[in-house]
Amino acid sequence: MSRRSGILEFAVLGLLREAPMHGYELRKRLNTSLGIFRAFSYGTLYPCLKTLVANGWLIEEPGSAPEDALATSLAGRRAKIVYRLTAEGKEHFEELLSRTGPDSWEDEHFAARFAFFGQTEREVRMRVLEGRRSRLEERLEKMRASLARTRERLDDYTLELQRHGMESVEREVRWLNELIESERAGRDRRSGPENPEDPARRDDSTSGETGGLPRHGGSTRPDPSDDTTK
Repeated sequence: MSRRSGILEFAVLGLLREAPMHGYELRKRLNTSLGIFRAFSYGTLYPCLKTLVANGWLIEEPGSAPEDALATSLAGRRAKIVYRLTAEGKEHFEELLSRTGPDSWEDEHFAARFAFFGQTEREVRMRVLEGRRSRLEERLEKMRASLARTRERLDDYTLELQRHGMESVEREVRWLNELIESERAGRDRRSGPENPEDPARRDDSTSGETGGLPRHGGSTRPDPSDDTTK
């Protein structure tokens, strides 16, 4: 399985965990909610769906909404197929959510992982955020070293492009720092000063609650799939 197809399967399972959908609804949600899938087609989505069905993670059901039935009778087409997550599919998605390896820090995979942070345990979110920050700090160091070596040979426009790329990475690192600090603050609030080793408090601190997000309005999330960050 390619990295790209793996990300798509992850995103499809995550969206179907929220509610069953047919292919058109899935494609719309992937386009609007997950920017990394802006340009993908039905020719990419439906083979993915068929693979997930074959693996037992999804089942196909005929569309039952009245408007679907009316559209079918008027257009003479088959009813739309609705895709529903199975118990095995939910278990598989939860296992994918728990993974925190290097793939989860890369540009496209990180964007997909972040989109489902509301369903991810706090400690897993922290590991993914810290891994992403470490990866970007390495990238930033290499960009600075490259710019220092080649600055004298670059024309003004190429130099500006290099600076723009660095600024994009620096902006995402600042955003990640804010998220990490907010996650830590949320964990500390739940652990409490009296007895931070209390198992009940520790369990609460690793829940999938999303109370750790920054609450000020001055930070906007950079697009991790922005070409300038690669």
